[in-house]
Amino acid sequence: MTPTTAPPLVIAGHGTRDAAGVAECHALVARVRGLLPGVRVEAGFVELTPPTIDQALSSVLDGDGAGAVVVPLMIGSGGHVREDIPAAIEAGRRDHRGATVVYTRHLGAPAGLVAAARQRIDSARGDWAAHEVSVVFVGRGCSVTDANADHTRLGRVLLETGGYASLLPAFIQVAGPSVAEALDTAHATGSRRIVVMPHYLFPGRLSTWVQQAVDAWTAIHPDTSVRVAGVIGACPELADVVAQRYREGMLTARTDLGSPAYLTGLLLAGRKVVAIGGGCVNRRRIPKLLAAGAHVTVVAPDLHPALAQLVDDGVIEWHNRGYLASDLDGAWYVLAATDDPELNAQVAAAAEARHTFCVRADRAELGSAWTPATAELEGATIAVLADHDPRRSRALRDRMLQFVRDDA
Repeated sequence: MTPTTAPPLVIAGHGTRDAAGVAECHALVARVRGLLPGVRVEAGFVELTPPTIDQALSSVLDGDGAGAVVVPLMIGSGGHVREDIPAAIEAGRRDHRGATVVYTRHLGAPAGLVAAARQRIDSARGDWAAHEVSVVFVGRGCSVTDANADHTRLGRVLLETGGYASLLPAFIQVAGPSVAEALDTAHATGSRRIVVMPHYLFPGRLSTWVQQAVDAWTAIHPDTSVRVAGVIGACPELADVVAQRYREGMLTARTDLGSPAYLTGLLLAGRKVVAIGGGCVNRRRIPKLLAAGAHVTVVAPDLHPALAQLVDDGVIEWHNRGYLASDLDGAWYVLAATDDPELNAQVAAAAEARHTFCVRADRAELGSAWTPATAELEGATIAVLADHDPRRSRALRDRMLQFVRDDA
């Protein structure tokens, strides 16, 4: 069954007995609804807060049985993401076996949430200079090593972008070091100004435990000032990430085909194509566009040597500067392939406003077109799109080529 309207969204949270935490979660749901007009948005919870995830999912499928998207409201990929939420999804769709329920990836650490964490840290340090501050960055902690490693990696990103004297990852349960152990390490290295960042979405038991640990430690270390940052909360950055996870999932939920992209062949001969970025991605793609007869313009302050040679040969046009929105005027097709995700997003948005198809090299699901894995064989072109996973597309293309060759 193929839905003709946008599938509903179920935001799968953890749940808490803390009234403030419940209120913050519902505030986030309201903010996400504002970002997704026309989409039914509901919340379900693993435990403690009603309704459960399976109840919320069953409810939206009763209203629109064609499909739904479930976004785990989880920073890390621990047991809830890997086991509890998938089990709840199966329970929720038990009476709707014909429905397409797409379970998206967890929140992770996209740029918006990294910025939000830095804002909380910097707000807590106040008048303290960043280079004088040590940060104790507290995660949940779980038995899944990869999830704990992701927390530690994010701490390194915050350290290098925030300019702090040091940053020590810690965990409130299961894994170590504990909050007290991280504070001890910071103290032993001479830090007397410390910000503790509880990296949780909403207030609740975990943030309370962090505050209790800090209070106990500071009581026996009067020579050190410790400030506790706020949790992420129902901020615009978090709502944006949830909405984006939904949009990723919607690509799959709205179709029962192998790929959500509609395959067609673009006849670009004599038509303007604009490539933003002069690196390796466009080096690979531009020759194929030229072979199709496109008139290619590259906008980039620097060029890969192979592209520079094409400029010298008079084959492509080059604007030796940064991107301007007017660069897309008159374009039939656009490639956004820079090293800057924000710039790629600007290019994709400008192309969208012009009703021009755009491929984003960094985030395929955020563009309006995808580049297939292709091969030429006996006067035909084989093209494969496997969702938006280029490695799987290439692997399937290679298998098809081998099959045809073996059959020859």
